[in-house]
Amino acid sequence: MRIAVLVEGASDRAAVEALAAGRGVDLHEVGVSVVSMGGATSIWRFLERFTRDEPDVRLAGLCDAGEEGYFRRGLERAGLGVVHDRTGLESLGFFVCDEDLEDELIRTLGVPAVERVIEAAGETRSLRALQKQPAQRERSPEQQVRRFFGSGSGRKIRYARLLVEALAPEQVPRPLDRLLVHVLA
Repeated sequence: MRIAVLVEGASDRAAVEALAAGRGVDLHEVGVSVVSMGGATSIWRFLERFTRDEPDVRLAGLCDAGEEGYFRRGLERAGLGVVHDRTGLESLGFFVCDEDLEDELIRTLGVPAVERVIEAAGETRSLRALQKQPAQRERSPEQQVRRFFGSGSGRKIRYARLLVEALAPEQVPRPLDRLLVHVLA
């Protein structure tokens, strides 16, 4: 049976794939495809396509807290079940990140560890330049590194992978961990 994991964007896909690789799992080999939808509002279109064209595919997913409603309504509209809360989403294999995956990773690792990842990637000067900008000076260190990840082309995707690789096994944020456990069960 093939499994499709629906995620909002390419950085979410990179994080899921990095976690699987870190656990020694080749997702392709075990029949799991991580599908970047280009945003949560596309969930219905993807659910409709899979349920119509590949009814035997097992579905799972990951979304941001602000997009939870799209996922709930999409699953209900696709006839996959009535979803009243996050427990209902999780029973269907869909997991929600509190604020978003970047927030989960930054909070779990802590800013000092995130800055070490940035340093290892050779981008400390760019981070410091961003932090000196007037609009950034009053922001928290967490907000500054979040802004840094979103400020360069491909940076969000690159750092999703690097931050996941920096996690100790017991540090994996719950939504990401539960998603991978679910699809590999």
